[in-house]
Amino acid sequence: MKSIVYILYFLSFTLVAQVEITPVLQQQDSLNADVFVAKNNFENTYYLKNNALIKIKDKETFSYSNIQLGQITSVNTFNPLKINVFYANLNTVIILDNRLAEITKLDFNTSQPYKNISHITTGFDSTLWLFNQDFQYLELYDYKTQTTRYKTIPVASKVLDLTSNYNYCWLLTENFLYCYNYFGSVVYKLPNLGYSSIKAANENLVIKKDKSLIFYNSKTKQFLPINLPNMLISQFFVTNQILYIYTRKMLYQYQLKTD
Repeated sequence: MKSIVYILYFLSFTLVAQVEITPVLQQQDSLNADVFVAKNNFENTYYLKNNALIKIKDKETFSYSNIQLGQITSVNTFNPLKINVFYANLNTVIILDNRLAEITKLDFNTSQPYKNISHITTGFDSTLWLFNQDFQYLELYDYKTQTTRYKTIPVASKVLDLTSNYNYCWLLTENFLYCYNYFGSVVYKLPNLGYSSIKAANENLVIKKDKSLIFYNSKTKQFLPINLPNMLISQFFVTNQILYIYTRKMLYQYQLKTD
């Protein structure tokens, strides 16, 4: 029965894939970064260089570095007033303000109960989505009250990526792509057909597969290939139908026409 479901799913994906999105190049700029993180509506650019988080705003430059915590694993800027920087090796998250000044330090080694975290992303208010790799589930964690509001059902395969907005959280594993609401309930679950990373685009997703990007429309359930020139996609980011692609030399800005 499962094989029939997978075949039907693959056939539907193939039919939908005949339609594609052709984005419009709006701008390209040189960027000397180790990792491109994000660019927001206020034209603030965030990136990692020499294990420091850099923010460029107009002609101002802000920087945050904490060498005692080791290598930065991930940065989430969805809420620019509460940026979270994750250091997986030391199981620690730093919350920064819009000038990259430290607001809060969350050391999960000392939390009760102990939490062994592999991935994090932003939640609403004072919450973070944490993937607890000891129990293989997501937690919606309130770092002000130091309590877990909700937990998801455990997953069985390795986690590849995690992204969110204020309404949903998406978890990509080797076997499936999960969408959760903020009560920790599964909204939908799709097989992973070679996807490696994901970014939230409002209620939708941009998904990386091999050397290409795909737009997933959550309303129509369509997977639409994004027609891009041949380029090495080191990192990508989406906000308000603007797609940013970093190639380790240039930062490209595309307008996504998805309607």
